[in-house]
Amino acid sequence: MKFLDEAKVYIRSGDGGAGAVSFRREKFIEFGGPDGGDGGRGGDVWVEAVNGLNTLIDFRYQQHFKASIGTHGMGRNRTGANGASVTLKVPVGTQIFEEDNETLIVDLVTEGQRFKLAAGGNGGFGNAHFKSSTNQAPSWANPGLAGEEKTIWLRLKLIADAGLVGLPNAGKSTFLATCTRARPKIANYPFTTLHPNLGVATIDGREFIIADIPGLIEGAHEGVGLGDRFLGHVERTRVLLHLVSAQEEDVAKAYKTVRHELEAYGEGITDKPEIVALSQIDVLDEDELKKKSKALAKACGKTPLQLSAVAGVGMTATLRALRDVIADPEGTGE
Repeated sequence: MKFLDEAKVYIRSGDGGAGAVSFRREKFIEFGGPDGGDGGRGGDVWVEAVNGLNTLIDFRYQQHFKASIGTHGMGRNRTGANGASVTLKVPVGTQIFEEDNETLIVDLVTEGQRFKLAAGGNGGFGNAHFKSSTNQAPSWANPGLAGEEKTIWLRLKLIADAGLVGLPNAGKSTFLATCTRARPKIANYPFTTLHPNLGVATIDGREFIIADIPGLIEGAHEGVGLGDRFLGHVERTRVLLHLVSAQEEDVAKAYKTVRHELEAYGEGITDKPEIVALSQIDVLDEDELKKKSKALAKACGKTPLQLSAVAGVGMTATLRALRDVIADPEGTGE
């Protein structure tokens, strides 16, 4: 299934049915009076967050959603049926924006959350509604009210506990594939990862979700490389795992490059707890490892973890560090 995290759709709720103009006509009843029924209400347009989806790809093939109109009223005081509503089923974490793509309508962050995007029009009153002591035979009825129509944007921000960030080929996809059942594409060239991947990691009986996004390069906030459009998928995470490849000539520069892009993106990402790890350490000898670990520690202000997903070194310690922050995001130690 292809990944799509933004879609533009048109929605329209149903018009209300018209009221009926009718008079009771039966044998031996001379003054039957009005008996026109009311029109039915038009259908609504809803959006619902459901489990089992992690992409908006369905909205690439269908961009128009229209609810049914209400049935017109009929004689003998029969009210028209309400129009059928339509529901847009979206992944948990989807945000709905107005046509300007800036005004937030609703943020769907829990499974089963529903929101009415467009209300159907009310049905019109039949002529029986207007009967009074001074008007025994009204000969008019109301038309139904028109439904609402609008164009909206759907924007998906994946729900994950931990987010992987780093330069391309920092070992993020290999880390995800090693500790979860996710199977992202892994290859030795930049931008192997073209869209976010999710996986569920388990450590000491506790599960948490990890999101891997395409690598950032210098100038990503200006659209260089794949840009920073996928950073929205780590906005909701509780902790960042910043992987710096041991194959980098200057690990301090590599770390600072990614941090600069995170700061340029904003949205509070740099305020999240960050675990820094020197990855792919299996390619270094002991002296070189100490040298690069020391340089990275100086750049990030903390002692980095050391790991190799291929060799299985340091994975348990890294997962436990992530688990501890996720379980205690405020750092209370409880």
